[in-house]
Amino acid sequence: MKFFVRTIAIAALALVGACTTPAPTMPVAHTPPVENKAPVTILVSIDGFRADYLDRGITPTLSALASDGARGPMAPSFPSKTFPNHWTLVTGKVPDHHGIVANKMEDPRRPGEVFTMASDDPFWWNEAEPIWVTAEKAGVRTATMFWPGSNVGWGGKLVPHGWGAVEGGTRPADWQQFNQQIDNTQRVNAVLDWIRRPPSIRPQFVTLYFDTVDTAGHQSGPDGAAVNEAIADVDRHIGNLVEGLKALHQPANLIIASDHGMAATSNERVIALDTIADPSLYRIVESGPFAALQPTDGNEIALEKALVGKHGHMECWRKTEIPARLQYGTNPRVPPVFCLADIGWLILPKAATSEFAGGTHGYDNQAPEMRALFIANGPAFRHGITLAPFANVDIAPLLRHLLGLPDIADLDGEIDPLRPALQN
Repeated sequence: MKFFVRTIAIAALALVGACTTPAPTMPVAHTPPVENKAPVTILVSIDGFRADYLDRGITPTLSALASDGARGPMAPSFPSKTFPNHWTLVTGKVPDHHGIVANKMEDPRRPGEVFTMASDDPFWWNEAEPIWVTAEKAGVRTATMFWPGSNVGWGGKLVPHGWGAVEGGTRPADWQQFNQQIDNTQRVNAVLDWIRRPPSIRPQFVTLYFDTVDTAGHQSGPDGAAVNEAIADVDRHIGNLVEGLKALHQPANLIIASDHGMAATSNERVIALDTIADPSLYRIVESGPFAALQPTDGNEIALEKALVGKHGHMECWRKTEIPARLQYGTNPRVPPVFCLADIGWLILPKAATSEFAGGTHGYDNQAPEMRALFIANGPAFRHGITLAPFANVDIAPLLRHLLGLPDIADLDGEIDPLRPALQN
C-alpha cells in the first residue's frame, strides 16, 4: 500500500513538473524598417497641353497638384514645336542655340540629309548637353520613359554602315524608344517599376511623356471633345502615378510641363505660297504655321524680293532679320528665308482643295494660344504659389538645382524666376 501511494505521489510530481516546464518561445516577426528615401525628381511632359486647359474643370489631379504646389504661365521657345521645345526643357537653351531648330530641318554640313522626328544620329543633337547626360556624368542615375532625344547616344558619333550603332556617347541608365502603341498605363507603370527598384539601381531623375493630348488637338482642334477626353485621361494617369509613389513611400518633386499650346486651324485660313512667289524660286523645308524656305540655285535675291515683308496674314524675313524677340535665325540650320503666319493661319504650298478643321502649333511663342503648362509639386516646393510669367529655358536650371548639379553660365535660362516656388 505504501509502495502504491509513493508511486502515485512520484507520478503526480512528474505531472506537475511537466506542466510547469516553459513552453518553447516562438520567434518574433520583425517588420523591416521603412527606407528613408530621398526625393526623386520626375519631369512630366504633356505634349500640346495648352495652359488654359487646366481651367476646364476636368483635371482634378493636376488642379490639386497646382493648388498645393506652384503654377505659372510659361512661354515656349520659338518655334513653338515639339522637338525644339522638349530639347529646350532639358538643355536650358533656345532652339537657335541648341540646334534642334524645327521638327524638320536641314544642315549645310550634311547636304542631302533631312532631320525628322525619327532621327537619332547624334550629329543633330550634339550642340547642347541634356540634363540626363549631365546627371549621369555626376553619378546621378537617370531613366527616361520617352523624351525626344533621350534615345540618342549624346556626344557620340554614328558608325558608318553600322546599322545605327553609335561610337561613344551617353544615354540615360534606363530609356525607352518612343512607341505610340505603349499606352499611358504602361508608361506610368514603367516609371513605378523603376522607382520600386533597390537603391543601387533606382533612378534619381525620371522623365515621363504623354502625347495623346497633342494628337487629339491636331485632329479635332483645341476645343474638340477628343481633346477634353485626352486631358481627362492623362489627368487620371498622373493620379495613378501620384498614388503609386505614395504606396511606395517615395517622395517626389514633380515638374509637370508642356512643350507648347494649340490653336484652331481651318481650310478657310490658308496662305498659298505659290500665289505669292514662283515655286521655281524655292524649296520648302517645312511649312504650316511657318514656312522655312531654301532658295533654288541662284534665286536667293529673287526669292527675297518676292517674299520679304508683310503679306496679309503672313510676314517673311531674311534669316538675319527675324525679330530679335524670337531669338531665332543665327543657327545655320535655319534656312535663308523664313515666313510666319498669324495665329490660326497656315502657310501651305498651294490653296486647300478640301475642307478641314483641326489644330496646330509653331506660331509666335508669346501668343496666348501657345502658352504652356507648368506645375511644380513636392517637398522642394512651397504651397499655393502662382509665378509671374517666365520662359521654358528656366526649367533646366530648376532641374539642376533639384538634382544638386552645379550652375553653368552658358544657359539661356536662369532659376531666379522660379525661386519664389522653392522652399529654400
